[in-house]
Amino acid sequence: MIRMLKRQIRSTLKPVSAIADRVRRPPDGLTVLIYHRVGAGSSSEVDLDPARFRAQMQELASSGRAVSLDDGLAFLAGSDIGIERPVAVTFDDGTPDVVEHALPVLDELAIPMTLYLATRYVDEAIPFWEDDDPVLTWSALSDAMASSLLTIGSHTHSHALLDRLEPHRIDDELDASIRLIEDHLGVTPTHFAYPKALPPNEAAAIAVRARFSSAALAGTRANPVGTDPFVLARSPIQRSDRMRWFRHKMDGGLGFEDRV
Repeated sequence: MIRMLKRQIRSTLKPVSAIADRVRRPPDGLTVLIYHRVGAGSSSEVDLDPARFRAQMQELASSGRAVSLDDGLAFLAGSDIGIERPVAVTFDDGTPDVVEHALPVLDELAIPMTLYLATRYVDEAIPFWEDDDPVLTWSALSDAMASSLLTIGSHTHSHALLDRLEPHRIDDELDASIRLIEDHLGVTPTHFAYPKALPPNEAAAIAVRARFSSAALAGTRANPVGTDPFVLARSPIQRSDRMRWFRHKMDGGLGFEDRV
């Protein structure tokens, strides 16, 4: 009953949010999309059917607006990257379906992707969502790194909510994540996403700024030129986002739905 009610609310919110976008057009800027899972076979709202994900990525590719997060940050800093409304694709957490189902599509369509990795789940072979889920391995990630389109970022070590930790625990979470990515994948992560997209406290913000060149939160809006790269807004893509709604989110829209 509750699930059905939520679906009904969502189905109403999206059209209302689209009307709000027409009344007040979202500002131009860098749109950063958040994905979590593709084709994992769960009932989660963030687990997309592979066909829908492919259709969305084909739409993005045909727009000519797909950029790497690094190029998107250059855009925010005022560089002319030749695209007025760039869109960057990001994934959170790190589950095997991202490598198995999402990355091949992105490779085929030449769309860059940033994966914000919670390293403990890979390092200790812990399922991220359900107890019986398969786990992503370092060897699979290492193979995936053969794609020049894949960038690995940090999502802490244990997906900890940094605003609730003592300062030394914050340092441990960030440093463990960085060290494991360097040791197993041979790259140093320069981008960070806060777990649950929750804003940091002062200690966490200082620790993140000392280690990374960007940090992502929530927001469901585009990031205008001049945006602080450590408060990047991102737009979550859901199972219920049909192509019409996906286009709105590409343009930094449907913020009203997110706020509600």
